[in-house]
Amino acid sequence: MKAFRGPKVWLWRWRRNPLKRRADVVEAWVVLGACVLTVLAGVLAGLAAAGSVEDGLARERAARRPVVARVEARVPGSSSPHSSHASAGERVWTRVRWTVPDGSPHTGQVRVEPGSKPGTPVAVWTDPQGNLVSPPATASEAAFRATLIGLLVGAGAAAVPLVAGLTVRGRLERRRMDAWDTEWSRLGPQWGRMV
Repeated sequence: MKAFRGPKVWLWRWRRNPLKRRADVVEAWVVLGACVLTVLAGVLAGLAAAGSVEDGLARERAARRPVVARVEARVPGSSSPHSSHASAGERVWTRVRWTVPDGSPHTGQVRVEPGSKPGTPVAVWTDPQGNLVSPPATASEAAFRATLIGLLVGAGAAAVPLVAGLTVRGRLERRRMDAWDTEWSRLGPQWGRMV
C-alpha cells in the first residue's frame, strides 16, 4: 500500500495544491482544533480537579484534631494475644467519652480491642464541633488522591473534544464518500466506453 501512496508529507492540507478540496481544508482544521482542545481541556480540568482535591484535604487535615477518649464500659472478649477466637486485627464497637477543648463532654461509638477495660485510652479524631470523624489523609495520601482524581477528570474532560472531533471528521468523511459516489455514478458508465 505504501508504494501507491508515496512519501508522507506533513501539513499537506495547508500547502498549495490544485487537487486540494475544500473538505480537506475543513477536515484539517477540525483535526487540529480537536487535538488542541483535547490537550487543553484535559490538562486544565485535571489540574483544577487535582488542586481542588489537594486544597480540600489540606483544609480537612487542618480542621481535624486527635483526642484521647476513654472507654466507658468493659468490652466483651479477651485481650490476650493467645485467644483462639480473636484474630490479630479484630476490633469491636464500644462507647467512648472525650472532652473537647471548650470543656464539653462528648460520647460516641468507636472500634477498640476486645477485652478493653473501662478508662482505657483510645485515640480518636474530631472535627471543630467535637464530633467523631475519620482520620485525615496524610500529605502523601492527599497527593496520591489528588493526582489520581486529576488524571481521571482530565481524561474525562479530554474525551469530550476528542469524541466531538472524531464525530465531525466521520461526518465529513461520509459526505466526501457520498460526493465520490455521486461523481462515480455520473462518470462510471463512461469509464468503459471506447472512444
